[in-house]
Amino acid sequence: MESQSTIPLIIDGQDILSSLKERQGTVANQHPGGPGFYQGATRDLALQAVQSSAKAFPTWSKTTPIERRTLFFRLAQVLRDRADEIKSVCCQEIHCGPLWADIITNDSIGLIEEYAALITSVATGSIPYIQQGYGMVLKEPLGVVLGIAPWNAPIILGLRSVVAPIAAGNVAILKGSELSPQTHYLLASLFREAGFPPGVLNFLLHQPEDAPEIFDVLITHPAIKKCNFTGSTQVGRIIASQAAMALKPVLLELGGKNFTVVLDDADLDLAAREITKGAFLNNGQICMSTDMVLATTAVAPDLEARILAILREIETAPMVISPAAKAKLAMLVSDAQDKGARIHTPPKAIGNTPQSFPPTVVTGLTPAMKLYEIESFGPVVGIVSLETEEQIVSVIQQAKYGLSSSIISRNHYRALELAGSIKAGAVHINSMTVHDEPTLPHGGYGDSGWGRFGARWGLEEFVQTKVVTLHP
Repeated sequence: MESQSTIPLIIDGQDILSSLKERQGTVANQHPGGPGFYQGATRDLALQAVQSSAKAFPTWSKTTPIERRTLFFRLAQVLRDRADEIKSVCCQEIHCGPLWADIITNDSIGLIEEYAALITSVATGSIPYIQQGYGMVLKEPLGVVLGIAPWNAPIILGLRSVVAPIAAGNVAILKGSELSPQTHYLLASLFREAGFPPGVLNFLLHQPEDAPEIFDVLITHPAIKKCNFTGSTQVGRIIASQAAMALKPVLLELGGKNFTVVLDDADLDLAAREITKGAFLNNGQICMSTDMVLATTAVAPDLEARILAILREIETAPMVISPAAKAKLAMLVSDAQDKGARIHTPPKAIGNTPQSFPPTVVTGLTPAMKLYEIESFGPVVGIVSLETEEQIVSVIQQAKYGLSSSIISRNHYRALELAGSIKAGAVHINSMTVHDEPTLPHGGYGDSGWGRFGARWGLEEFVQTKVVTLHP
């Protein structure tokens, strides 16, 4: 794609561009020397992608675990070899810094290698006892899996949406984001470079206005057996409802209003560091970002002072992904200020673009403010001060979201006991809310979705169970 000005689709191993330039979208965050357009899918191209995948499935599903493992280890090496190129494109497309690009690339290599190692031992069957004869429980791949990936961690979330399904013997279609089209194209092309057969992974993009049509074409096609989606709760509801009408299961990782609980016995310097890291890494645009801090009145003033001391040393105002994202952040902050909150930003932070937004700490956050309920998905964190730990627990148990959380306490037993009352997919003790690894399951409770990505839990999402009994 080096000389192309338009990012293509990949169908049946081939780059696809419309000769009529039909449905070509404009790249939102163009960079010098980069493509200005991307090829959007039409109804016919979406059907071609499904048909290609369906054709590839019978052969791919019969490959041995060792054959698949070999290809995945090769994929990991290809990603290592092209890491600098992919990280550079990622930084330019989503305005992230080198640290975030490094994290999501290294974790992606780990994810691929973890699945490669698990292929021969996970998603296998069993032989349970039955009264007469022999019983066998077999695990089989589903068919074609649709993976819908977001822009905010495009390398790891793009790969996560398709690696587990393919490792389990399925074939997949990666539907990438129009906000990170080149990064997602490069990831899909790695499978081709690593030697995966045509059709095992196809790649689609579409313009935002075409999303309803293209998703309907895909989810209602009989060859598509499951969909996984990472993105907002609002869109997740639409995905789930349409998939339900087609009787297709879905795996959803959705929004999160992630909180850090700071107990009276906490190391407040540690708490301040972990809160600011969790709130401002990748400009606060991570599903696990710290949105809210819950602290007792006994420690809140000292904690706030330490957080604001860190805030004052920040010298740049990061860019968020779009003008719409900036407008949402400005609305949330303005609403909180109008209702009595205090707004703190770094005096040294300089933003030179229309999408710059300063790291922001909101103190005096109350339930009357929109920021209390709405996920900011940007570099904004609110601090709630409560009288007792019991009141903190009450707030926790009323939460609609449940993706990630953290507790800062010197008393590990106390923290573990509190972790049991938190309805979230992850609770990190003495660490920030942003934490995921290739060996761990990842997913949420409530409005944060259902199902689990990651390790053996992720493989088990993409197989079905069959019982075979053998009688004399």
